[in-house]
Amino acid sequence: METKVLTAKDYLNKEAIRAFFVGFGLPRLIISGFLLILFILAFIMKMDLTILLSDSLVRIGMNGLLVLAMLPTLVTGVGLNFGLPIGFICGLVGGVISMELNLVGFRGLFSAILFSLPLAVITGYLYAALLERVRGQEMMVGTYLGFSVVAGMCIFWLMAPFKNPVMIFAIGGKGLRYTLTLFQHFGKVLNNLLAFSLMGVVIPTGLLLFFAFFCLLAHLFFRTRTGLAMIATGANPLYASSSGINIRAMRYTSIILSNVLAAIGAIVYAQSYGFLQLYTAPLYAAFPAVAAALIGGATLKKATVSQIIVGTILFQTLLTIALPVTQTALRGADISEIARMIISNGMILYALTRAERR
Repeated sequence: METKVLTAKDYLNKEAIRAFFVGFGLPRLIISGFLLILFILAFIMKMDLTILLSDSLVRIGMNGLLVLAMLPTLVTGVGLNFGLPIGFICGLVGGVISMELNLVGFRGLFSAILFSLPLAVITGYLYAALLERVRGQEMMVGTYLGFSVVAGMCIFWLMAPFKNPVMIFAIGGKGLRYTLTLFQHFGKVLNNLLAFSLMGVVIPTGLLLFFAFFCLLAHLFFRTRTGLAMIATGANPLYASSSGINIRAMRYTSIILSNVLAAIGAIVYAQSYGFLQLYTAPLYAAFPAVAAALIGGATLKKATVSQIIVGTILFQTLLTIALPVTQTALRGADISEIARMIISNGMILYALTRAERR
């Protein structure tokens, strides 16, 4: 019986394959394989794959900035920003102010972003000051603080002095409606920018470029002196402190940046969806973003822009493909919301239990 002699080339190939599997990670490989199976099932059940792919691209662009908002706090060791609804609400406030002034198109979109930024910076600073007092419990405190802010803002939405008739309740003439339509203001302006069709798949070029632009900004930022100081803070706080880095300032900076990105992400999400949803709608805004970040390979003390992009693509594509395929397989039974909760929360639970191993 002949024995095969392994050459140096064979060893290099094996090492390259092993490095790929280790770098990409088992969870992402499993999810990628599951996605492939779902696409095959969709093809077998004669579903329109072009619509599924188009919807996936839209969901990636509209949720991308909310996932990117997790990056600054993960890098500095603050952990996952479960207080994302705070920044999300800042974006909603900027959006309703833009609508009150009847600003339309890109003017309305960028005005909404500008109106939300000062509020996001102020609330981000206050949020950071609170988290600084509860070190080690940031994620738990952030979750309850986000819930509390959403509940408190329900009173603001009812008492806010807005007068635009398309925004307020018709009966009584006071208080903002639960859902505000954006199609006459800045709805889908990014989606439609430079959009084109490729083999039946609609590419929302403007939306994807907007997400890519902020990913590039984040990549460049973490190569600056401040960005490297934030990375050092998360990797080894004692070493960073002994090197003269102000740990407190880095943590404050990361939380404020995360809050600002969440505010901008809320506006991008709303314009892509076509509606501003107020009151309790932002309550669980953090959970899909957390799941996407963890799926991408981020840990509680380390994350990269590439991991955020991979996580967003995998998670949003999975949700977009899995729900209609499941619904079709079960002959029309509407379990979309149940499936969404199982998938998102199951992924968060799995990723958190393996946070130190990956």
